[in-house]
Formats: sequence, structure tokens, C-alpha cells
Amino acid sequence: QPSYGGPMTAEVAPRPSLLTSPWAVPAAVTAAVALTVLAQPLLASAGSSDLPERSAEELVAAALDAEPAALSGTVVHTARLGLPDMMFTEATGADPISLLGGSSTLRVWTDGEERSRVALLGTMSEWSVVTDGPEAWTYSSSADEVVHYSVNDADRARLEAMGEEARAEALARRAELPTPQEAAAEVLDRVEEHSAVAVDSQTTVAGRDAYQLIVTPTTDGTLVDRVVLALDGETLTPLRVQTWSVQDASAPAVEVSFTDVDFGTPSDSVLAFSAPAGAAQRDVVVPLPSDADLAAGQKPEVERPAVTGTGWETVVELSGMDLAMMMAGDPAALTGSPERFAGSAEAQELMGEFVPDHEGGLDMLALYEELTVAVPEGRLLSSALLSVLVTDDGRILVGAVPAETLRAMA
Repeated sequence: QPSYGGPMTAEVAPRPSLLTSPWAVPAAVTAAVALTVLAQPLLASAGSSDLPERSAEELVAAALDAEPAALSGTVVHTARLGLPDMMFTEATGADPISLLGGSSTLRVWTDGEERSRVALLGTMSEWSVVTDGPEAWTYSSSADEVVHYSVNDADRARLEAMGEEARAEALARRAELPTPQEAAAEVLDRVEEHSAVAVDSQTTVAGRDAYQLIVTPTTDGTLVDRVVLALDGETLTPLRVQTWSVQDASAPAVEVSFTDVDFGTPSDSVLAFSAPAGAAQRDVVVPLPSDADLAAGQKPEVERPAVTGTGWETVVELSGMDLAMMMAGDPAALTGSPERFAGSAEAQELMGEFVPDHEGGLDMLALYEELTVAVPEGRLLSSALLSVLVTDDGRILVGAVPAETLRAMA
């Protein structure tokens, strides 16, 4: 294989928005998805494609400038995080919790703009998310329930009056989904100064010729060893994102990859949500941030988290939150929230979304106890890519760093 250009330096900073999604993904799953999209790699064997040679700098710039593509396809999500597999198998079926371990299959459709559908498939069940601008729907076939998320009339009017950039920022509060596009965005949007980026040999993913970018942290203070992005040779759409942990050189800790993809625009009948006959439905109105909060990059549900460190060594700290109480469904756990929110009916309703009922008997508090171990500072979750420390004084420290780093900070 010919050389496709030398490495360049770049920063890929972990995203600090953990445990704050209002869009139907429970708190523990939001953390799992966040660590999933931090990074992901299985190095593919060299392909025989004849794509034009492009340097790492050219590929990063072109991928950042590429317009989102309409597409449909099948995605396989595989997690090898070192967590107990028994907690994420038959007990949950088609449930976002299953993304914490093993392999999951998702079907994806998007118009490349504001409409999308993602269906997480189980052996005998399905969990799906449909988004259309400021509205979203989730459906669990095992519970036979639809949850409809929307904004009130005043917030909808604000969205319509916003410029394109502000509107995108407001809509970005929707739950991030485990697709290659979401995963790659977490990396490409933060390419600056704490990583080396190089081009690997060309490959084939989902039958498409693709470039490969290898993103390697230039620090040894992170659990992430490297991230490999496979970009479609024609559209530069991310087709696969793989993440290696420093703890295991034999296989990637997380891989999100298309197995088939079609770049045609899905039909309206696929993108439009239609509640299954007989399914129960709940409606949840989600408040948008105020104009001042949007300008400051803040969210209304919790206080702005403290951020320590830079790049891959970033640690996010939330205070005044009792995660164990959250898992038990007690809104008093949100003591760190603004007074207008904590303890309110809105908090109680949102708590139901953080901790939904799971068919099959999964107990979220038992899951929390299973995933964490007691340490002098509180409770600790250690995985191949993420560490979470829940302290006895109501703080939650999260980072793609060794557990000892969090304990030293506590």
C-alpha cells in the first residue's frame, strides 16, 4: 500500500455532557452511550480500493465540511467494556441498556436534516426512536408504550425564530444515538492539539470503499488507546468508528459499524412516526434552555458541571446529585438542580424517563450496585473506556481516565 500522508497533531476532547439527556434514555444508558462515542477501533485489513490519495489534514477538513447525508442502513454495535454480561442480555431484550455489553443490531434511517428513525432490534422485541425537528417519539414493543417528547408552543415559536446555528444547538439536546455518524462527530468536532491523526490503508465497509483515519491520544493519562474512523470515499460519511482501550490490545472496546448502507433518501412513510395499534402513549413536554443559557452553553436541568483537565484527560464533575436515589426513581436525588426544577412535578416526570420500567425484571438500583464497587470515597464504576466515581458527599466524577485519577481528585 502507498503512503497517504504523515501524521498531524490534533485534540479530541471528551464530551462533558453526561447524565443530562432529557430524551428518554435513562441516566445509566446516557453515560454508556457517551463513553461509546468517545472512541472506537478494529483495524481492518488493507483494502484494494483506488480512492484518490488524501492526507490526514485534507480528510479531517473535508469530513468536517461535508453535508450530512440522507441514508438508510444496518448498524452493528459491539461493546467489550469488561462489565457483567449477564446484566445486559435476556433481562432487557431490545433496550438501550443492552448497548453496555455484547453485540446489538440497529436499523437507521435519516433525511440528513431533522428527521430520523433508529430501531434497536432484539430477538423478539424492538426499541425505537423517531425524531422530527423538536419532537421525538420512543417505542418499546415489550412494554407496548409510546413516549412522545415535544416542546410547548412558546418554545416552538422560539425555535422557528432562531437562526440555523442556534436552532441546531437547541435541538442538539436530543439523545445521542450509537451510530457511526454520532460517534465520529464526537471525535472530528474536537480535533485540535492533544492527538496525532494519520491515514491508514484504505478499506471496504458495508461494500463501500473507505478511507481510514487513526486518532491517537498523545497522553498516557487516558483509557483510550486510539480511535479508528472509516469514512466513505465518496460522501465522507462515517461508516465505522472503533475504539481501542489501553487495557486490551486484542480487540476494540467498542465498535459501531454499518453492515449495509444506501444513500438514497428514505420515504416519508419510514421517517414519519405512527403509533402501533393499541399501544399506550405518554406525552412529555421538555423545556428548552433559556436564550441566556443557550448563549452560555448551559442546560436547565442541572447546574453547569465543573470540568478539570483538557483533551482526553478531561474529568467532568456533577455535584448535589445522588445517583443511587436516581436509580431508585426519587426526584429528591436532583438536589443540585435549580430550585424551580428540583422536587417539582416536572422533576418527577423526568425521573420516570431516567429510570423507566424494564420488562423482564431489571432492577436499576440492583444494576447500579452490580456495576459499582465500594471504595473509601463512595462507589466506583470501572470499564475499559470510562471511569465513574460516585462520592458519598453527592458528587459524580466521570472521565475516560483510570479510576485512580478520579479517586485522587475526590
